[in-house]
Amino acid sequence: MTLSKSQYIRGLQCFKSLWLYKKRPELRIKPDAVQEALFQGGYEVGDMAKKLFPGGVEIAFDPNDFDGMIRKTRRLIDKGAEVVYEAAFKEKGIFAMADILVKEEDGWAFYEVKSSTSVKAYHLDDAAIQWYALSHVLPLKRACLVHIDNGYVRKGELEPKKLLKIVDITDEVLSRQQAIPQRLLELETVLASDEEPAVDIGPHCFDPFGCDFQSHCWAHVPTPSVFDLYRLNANRKFELYQKGILQYDEIPKDYPLSAVQRLQVQTALSGSIHIDPKKIEAFLKKLRYPINFFDFETFMEPIPRFDGERPYMQIPFQYSLHILHADGRLEHREFLAREGSDPRPELAKRMLEDLTPDGSIVAFNQTFEISRIKELADAMPRYREALLALTERFVDLIEPFRNLGYYHPDFHGSFSIKSVLPALFPDDDELNYAKLGSVQNGADAMSLY
Repeated sequence: MTLSKSQYIRGLQCFKSLWLYKKRPELRIKPDAVQEALFQGGYEVGDMAKKLFPGGVEIAFDPNDFDGMIRKTRRLIDKGAEVVYEAAFKEKGIFAMADILVKEEDGWAFYEVKSSTSVKAYHLDDAAIQWYALSHVLPLKRACLVHIDNGYVRKGELEPKKLLKIVDITDEVLSRQQAIPQRLLELETVLASDEEPAVDIGPHCFDPFGCDFQSHCWAHVPTPSVFDLYRLNANRKFELYQKGILQYDEIPKDYPLSAVQRLQVQTALSGSIHIDPKKIEAFLKKLRYPINFFDFETFMEPIPRFDGERPYMQIPFQYSLHILHADGRLEHREFLAREGSDPRPELAKRMLEDLTPDGSIVAFNQTFEISRIKELADAMPRYREALLALTERFVDLIEPFRNLGYYHPDFHGSFSIKSVLPALFPDDDELNYAKLGSVQNGADAMSLY
């Protein structure tokens, strides 16, 4: 049996997930736009980390010839190479690639590069299995993790030594070595069987990663179920599940539920819509014409490309604006940034021109738009006063739903616009996200842009 590092980590999370990955790969859920963007960001951070150790030689990745990669690594080391990128090894049943391998005075150190902003527990397990493999062929002395410093703000040229933090994790990695042989034996036993492991769903389905076999393992869970209960703690959801309580009509009448959760159960069981006219009227009274319906799209990236940008900062690049006038006229204005330039200055200028000088600004879950506007104000002092003045005019369209002025059973415990809109207009193709083509959500927009 040969496992990669990622497969070993998968096995630590769930035996069943590893077995399915090896035996039933067709059941995997394909990566979505968010995951693809994370992968791409990881590659970019990996390339940036190489600048911390210049002059190295890279082993080109070849999925059809892992043995060739291993031989090239060995030749480079034998010839005296002191820095190797993507060094490949296969020892003790583990295929491992060291992001950066560095020859030091007293031995070798490897540096694992992560696009996260801190050291995670699974990073330590990842590095531990790498040490386990590499230590059989090299005199290892140090294991380090390289990750993003999210306190970094770009000013002028990018500074890799400030953007990236190096953390020595040698002690944590060594403390995990003793447990690895037994874990590998357990994984080998699981994979030797032709029977799918009998592992039930649980919190491990999401820790440390959301499992890409969830549609298979969760097929028995109906919609709605106790897992849809609004803001119910995950542990409490699984406690109900372990007691055989899965559907709403199985929840004991004396089980403590919040007002939202109780209404959610009642409307689902009765099939009725809850309407509180007074709460809706109170919301409508807040609106002032002309009403500006406003929405941002943003991108974020681990490596800042513009001055004043932090890692993973939400950068608005597009907005859509519909203005409803008191006489019923509706006009549409929009902005899409030019490729390759900082979108913020032009976006801020155009936004201040397009929004009406008075009247309400309506957003769905306004915190996002207000936060972006405040960041724009910080980035562009010349527009600061005008931008901050906008935040006082916002009215949140989520309010009448979250405050239970209107609740539809098809919300399934979510007040996201992706849940609210199709419940309100199930037969309107113009309001159907699934028919928007390749861009169906903010993640798709960010990825495409």
